[in-house]
Amino acid sequence: MDLHVADGAVYVYRLFDVADAVDLSAAERLVAAPTSRFALQGALSASALEFPRPPLQLSIGAREVPLPPELAGARQALASANVYDFGVISILYELPIAAGTALGDLVPLAEELLEPTPEIDLAARREADELARALGASLERPHAWEGLESYHVFFVRRFVEEPVRAADVLARAPVPELLLGETSPVPLSAAERQDVLAHHFSYLEDDLAVIHWNSALVVEPSGVEDVPDLLEFATAHLLELRYYDALLDRELHRIYDEIEAGGSPFVNLVTRRYRRLQRETAALLLELSEMIERLENAVKIVGDFYLARLYMSAVRRFRLPAWQESVLREQRLLAEVNELIGGAADTSRSELLEAIIIALILWEILAALARG
Repeated sequence: MDLHVADGAVYVYRLFDVADAVDLSAAERLVAAPTSRFALQGALSASALEFPRPPLQLSIGAREVPLPPELAGARQALASANVYDFGVISILYELPIAAGTALGDLVPLAEELLEPTPEIDLAARREADELARALGASLERPHAWEGLESYHVFFVRRFVEEPVRAADVLARAPVPELLLGETSPVPLSAAERQDVLAHHFSYLEDDLAVIHWNSALVVEPSGVEDVPDLLEFATAHLLELRYYDALLDRELHRIYDEIEAGGSPFVNLVTRRYRRLQRETAALLLELSEMIERLENAVKIVGDFYLARLYMSAVRRFRLPAWQESVLREQRLLAEVNELIGGAADTSRSELLEAIIIALILWEILAALARG
């Protein structure tokens, strides 16, 4: 009953936030230098996807992806990278699927990829760090962050049992088990199967995309990679929101601690402590506004309602609206903190002026008494 892959690959993505922004023109010049270890692949150019600032695509070369012995150990893969202008580097390992492999036989690999994969994460981070160093001056405010995002796409161009319709794949292949990495001998519940398969899309009878929170199955006889590209971008969007959520949470706690530490009005004014805090919060608000604008304008889908529906499904599946609301809520908190700091500065200034006026009045009284 199962289907067998004649031509396909597993796309293993690891994404890292390395800078606030990247000057892609400068980055392209750097990687095009004769001493560069990276090869330019050009920009994403699918007709339905419009990137105002297309990510920089780079070929890294052949790599070994570390996998456990029960999965035949390390596997050869073709590595590449996408560099996004909003500071994200995506490392892709393309693992070929051996011709004749049944989709069901890929479930143990899916289970391994969905578990914590420190070896793969570390290898991909080394690739991203090396690329970030090579891009050097093109990075705006580079930073190191321990977070990352992962995603996996089982990409099938052709089955052995051609022709195969999308309905046949859903009926004959263990799609829910593949996307969940579920190897238990106990069958999945009907509700869980329905939840996984609820997010499936087809344009023609023989193509299919089933999107889950951390993996997807894409059957595309044309070989066009629009769907994996969109899923990679959505994952990059999620990573950026997670980074700023963590950044804002950390900065808000730091600013609250500084405010609670207090100090005398005179010290706060003389040391310009309030002014420094206001500058810091204003800079964070500006940085956040720029990030949201970059993300909103990073990709547009032109004249393809099928891809638009698919992308919006991925957005919901990845819970991007919830993450964005979390970031916006902290942005509002930061704006309130900025007003609080300004109010505290005004209060301190008023208290200091009142103290000066009282001191002057006392001086005048004491001077008058001394003269009398």
